[in-house]
Amino acid sequence: MVDVAFRRNVEQTWGDAGRTWLAELPGLTARLMTEWELSAAGPLPVSLNWVGRVRRADGSPAVLKLGVPASGHLADEATALECFAGQAAITVLARDDTRGALLLEEARPGTPAAALSPGDDTAATAVLIGAMRRLHRPAPDGVALPELSGRIATFREHLRRFPGDDPLPRRLVERAADLFEELCATATGRVVLHGDLHHDNVLAAEREPWLAIDPHGVVGDPGYEVGAMLYNPDPHTPGDTVLNLAEARIEQLADGLGMPRERVAAWGFVQAVLSEVWSCEGGGVVSGRPLRLARRLLPLLP
Repeated sequence: MVDVAFRRNVEQTWGDAGRTWLAELPGLTARLMTEWELSAAGPLPVSLNWVGRVRRADGSPAVLKLGVPASGHLADEATALECFAGQAAITVLARDDTRGALLLEEARPGTPAAALSPGDDTAATAVLIGAMRRLHRPAPDGVALPELSGRIATFREHLRRFPGDDPLPRRLVERAADLFEELCATATGRVVLHGDLHHDNVLAAEREPWLAIDPHGVVGDPGYEVGAMLYNPDPHTPGDTVLNLAEARIEQLADGLGMPRERVAAWGFVQAVLSEVWSCEGGGVVSGRPLRLARRLLPLLP
């Protein structure tokens, strides 16, 4: 049930809490399958969460998703999906925050928008623009999701921890931190954000042509949403084909979202640096492509 890479990812990310959760995972899965009247229907790729295809008592397909409860990230995912209310996103069929469990609608056939890029990157970008326009809505009062502006603490902690240019050029992190604060201060709205919207997180479906999956769930400026797609899909694979599309994507995003080109580029820069900062948090390796994107976007910044 648990492969070596999955175990390593969980243990590196959550330490003892992750090891405890892994030990309990088989029993937890069995109990949920019984309680939610599910039967196994096939595996799905795993990274930091366990996911699998299941069938409900009525025969309908679904996805069971389990994660380390202490992290709270699946609770944020569920809350964001409930805010989206099935519009351009999968729906939550059941949730158990205490046990870190979600039962989710399965998008079928589930082909990711990544399948369109780079062969028809204009079409792929159009899919993501359409998803952003449909997902974004004003954040409800008291919604239990973190504020985007709070992520400035991630930049500050990195700068405190790493006084020099290793593992990331300090001037880029400082520029990203300053720009992040400026963009949050000039937010054009306060919406529920997917938070990790890219080509592998938007899937072809039957209920709607495309449905978003795996939101991080955060509240803030709608422009933040453009960042992750500029260095995706597959940010860890070699080659810069995706980066060579960045300028064209920025133009299309600006036109499709009615957002100034400079603001799209600024959010892309901030998100790229933030991605690398996150990679450094747990002693991970800087992946490279987001960093190269950040450098590429420097001349486009306001």
